[in-house]
Amino acid sequence: MTVDVEIENRTRWRVDEPAVERAVRSTLAAEGVDEGELGVIFVDEDQMAELNDTYRGKHGATDVLSFPLDAREEVPEGLPRQLGDVVVCPALAASEGTPIATLLVHGVLHLVGWDHEHDEGEMLERQELLTQKVEDVDADPA
Repeated sequence: MTVDVEIENRTRWRVDEPAVERAVRSTLAAEGVDEGELGVIFVDEDQMAELNDTYRGKHGATDVLSFPLDAREEVPEGLPRQLGDVVVCPALAASEGTPIATLLVHGVLHLVGWDHEHDEGEMLERQELLTQKVEDVDADPA
């Protein structure tokens, strides 16, 4: 059983991709997910604003979006679990002072079924606990 993490950087920011992968794998392991595929995509503010408007109906960029697919649902034997994609805007994260690792943990938790908009704070508590266990991810403007 393995987790395949595909990382795509569509920005001019230099992102520590091995640290991204470690943060994602650590979060999934803590959630008991040991198989599947997911993508992490880094985008600029314009693309993030477009995604936020298209998929959430909210104007302007946000720091992270998640697009869950299988979550924890049963999948047919022999097919890999498609967890979904986490989209991060490093420029916005930097301007807000939010660590990339925090955004990755947040996004991955959404992929496995957590939802802070409908729980009573459990997801954000879990995020805080898991964020303490992952190293930060360096991201610098090129």
